[in-house]
Amino acid sequence: MASILIIGGGWLGKPVCQSLIEKGMDSIVTKTTELGQSKCINQGIPCEQFQFDHEHPTKSINELSALLANKNISIIIGCFPPGFRKGNGEEYADYWHQLITSAKNTNVVKVIMVSSTTVYPSRTGVMHEEDASEYLATNNDEFSSNAKTMLRAEQHVIDSGLDYSIVRCSGLIGPERHPSRFASKLKQVSTLAPANMLHLRDAIGAVSFCISSASKEIVNATTPTTVSKAEFYQAALASAESNDPLPPKVDTPDKLISPEKILKLGYQFYFQSTLDGLYE
Repeated sequence: MASILIIGGGWLGKPVCQSLIEKGMDSIVTKTTELGQSKCINQGIPCEQFQFDHEHPTKSINELSALLANKNISIIIGCFPPGFRKGNGEEYADYWHQLITSAKNTNVVKVIMVSSTTVYPSRTGVMHEEDASEYLATNNDEFSSNAKTMLRAEQHVIDSGLDYSIVRCSGLIGPERHPSRFASKLKQVSTLAPANMLHLRDAIGAVSFCISSASKEIVNATTPTTVSKAEFYQAALASAESNDPLPPKVDTPDKLISPEKILKLGYQFYFQSTLDGLYE
């Protein structure tokens, strides 16, 4: 049976680990601090302490390689955020290079990358997986700097020579991330921009599905049926019984992320509509 290491035991990584353990899979998660590690262990979740080091890459490569070898890991799930809000985005691609280097030093046979639909260009229309790549983003102003960083990280995975799955998640919602919390922080909401969202339950499901059902594939993980951002956030406020006002409405169109590929591979979404996920 495969032994799985989930790098990043945060909002998504920890429940992914819990879900895999419940399915009888040998899984371990990592935290960056001793306190975080202790909390996981106290919750019955196997956990190791590990942190990437941008300034000393050889050190973290050696540490991760040793961890992978000692635990006989065959599958890595990279579930750590890019850190754009903290200004650490440029380090993200480097961390993925470190991860791939460590994987190739050991017996790892597959890498699953939790990516984001941030990679897609700033234009309207339906977005399929082939609409974003490092090549397409080169010297193309439609791709943001964050998109280019994430695509560079994805390319490390694609070029690794290992089996891989890249899961591009839409906006994540669920426990402790109810969208009503974010509505008041938005400058505006559009009646023509689709609300591309993914509930935690389906984020866990999509990542777990790719372990055995998506080989050398990039897939979008986004709820199949959605509404406009204006309708979605209005419904989110209503579901939370919030009195916060809806931000000003505009009529600006935006992209729609397509889940067609992962559906064709056989994944069945728990939530068929983004509105259903508001009440979970």
